[in-house]
Amino acid sequence: MAVSIAIETPLQDDVRALVAALNDHLLPLSPLEFQFKMTVEQMADSDTTLFVARDEAGKAVGMGALKTHGPELGEVKRMFTLPEVRGQRVGRQLLERIVDLARERNLPVVMLETGAGEGMAEAHRLYTRYGFVPRGPFLDYPDSEWSAFFELPLAAPAQVA
Repeated sequence: MAVSIAIETPLQDDVRALVAALNDHLLPLSPLEFQFKMTVEQMADSDTTLFVARDEAGKAVGMGALKTHGPELGEVKRMFTLPEVRGQRVGRQLLERIVDLARERNLPVVMLETGAGEGMAEAHRLYTRYGFVPRGPFLDYPDSEWSAFFELPLAAPAQVA
C-alpha cells in the first residue's frame, strides 16, 4: 500500500479518531490499570514526536510515536494501524521512521511496552521481525502478565582494545 508518513500534531480530528480506535482495540485485551495510554494532549508534548501514515486519499490509516526520556532512552508509543491496512507493511514503515529518528537523536536504545496475549501476537511479530528483543520492565512500568517489554539497541558498545 502506498502511504505517506510525516511528523504531525496529534491535535487534529483524524488523529484523535485513530487514538480512539486504538483505545477501543485495547479495551478488551487487558485491565485498564495495565493499559498505559497517552492522550493526544500528552502526545503533543515536546518530548514526543508523532508520525502519521496517510493513504493516497489523505486518510490517516496509522500512527506511531517516539517519546524521549532524556539522552539515553527512546520509547515507542501509540503504534496502531487501521484493520483495513494491516498486513500491508504500514506498521513496519512507521516503526522504521521512529527508529530512524531515534538514531538521528543518537539515542542508544529504543524500548517499548505492549500488551501480552493472543490479541497482541501481530504486534509482537512486527517488533521481533524488526529486531527488538524481549526484556524486563523499564521506567515505572509494573511487571505483570498483561505487559510485554522489548528493546532495540541502537548504539554499538565500545570496543575494548
